[in-house]
Amino acid sequence: MPRVNGRFATPPTLADVAELAGVSRQTVSNAVNNPDLLRADTLARVQSAIEQLGYQPNRAARSLRTRASHLLGLRLPALAEGTANAAMDRFVHSLVETAGAAGYHVLLFDGDHEDPVAGYDDLLRSTAVDAFVVTDTYLGNPQAAWLQSRRAQFVAFGRPWDQPEARHPWVDVDSAYGAELATDHLIDRGHTRIAWIGWRKDSLLGEERRSGWTGTMRARGLSTSGLASRVEDSIASGRLAASALLDEAPAAHERPTAFVCASDTLAMGVFHTLFERGLRPGTDIAVVGFDDTPVAQTVPPGLTSVRQPLEDVAKELVKALEGLLATPSYAAGGLMLKPTLQVRGSS
Repeated sequence: MPRVNGRFATPPTLADVAELAGVSRQTVSNAVNNPDLLRADTLARVQSAIEQLGYQPNRAARSLRTRASHLLGLRLPALAEGTANAAMDRFVHSLVETAGAAGYHVLLFDGDHEDPVAGYDDLLRSTAVDAFVVTDTYLGNPQAAWLQSRRAQFVAFGRPWDQPEARHPWVDVDSAYGAELATDHLIDRGHTRIAWIGWRKDSLLGEERRSGWTGTMRARGLSTSGLASRVEDSIASGRLAASALLDEAPAAHERPTAFVCASDTLAMGVFHTLFERGLRPGTDIAVVGFDDTPVAQTVPPGLTSVRQPLEDVAKELVKALEGLLATPSYAAGGLMLKPTLQVRGSS
């Protein structure tokens, strides 16, 4: 094969691998697609030739033979302005890495923000993907029902809130437990006036996180009266909510000495309020966020935050996908994972 500056002028082919390894083309094909059919020494020889040449199997040709694309579709909306939420970034990287190890590639796509199923139909019609990973599982989202009606294979990061009887595989994180960890941590540090800043009441995930704070406060004999706020998930909303909770306390001794927030975004809003008042997070008032985003790890003095096991979520989702795409296929059901608390200077 001709080389240019030490590199192959054209990509190496299956025939090139066969020639270098001294085997037939079918043997190379078996080494790539059915390695169990080959003797160990033959497989090692072919794999050595593949590595030496830098051969990459033709995915398109393989798809025509197997009617499988080895692609997984994941809709990835743009990050909202005014937020610190980058948890999806860590999840996507973990999913890409784990799926790659299993022989799949992740195809990212966006769609019409007014239409939750936009983008899915085009991929289904073109048979471009083998399955989807769904991440928007909020109440009323039609994606799951829409995909089921078209017999599309999919798994979900997030439980089926409004469909307890749903049979598609899903993996979720116990957010109530995460808020319990955060609240217990602050109580153990001596705080009794612990405020909650969470999302609007129509967010089931937000209400689940709030329940962890409420349940822990009551279990430890502490009042929650006048200590809760529901707002939009933005830094500005978190700043205003923190100001209101500090200013509206009937007396100084009734002001919150600590905040638990439903997201790092809201916690950053609390930080803004404290800085504006000359107060120091972790020294004058404690703050705990949720999701352990990169900003939590970099903003001084470091934001204590609940960390979701996103790497484990990705691994379990890929396992479930392998089950769905196996022959015969099998569904894994639902799985709930536990978060951890990353303690830093803010608490």
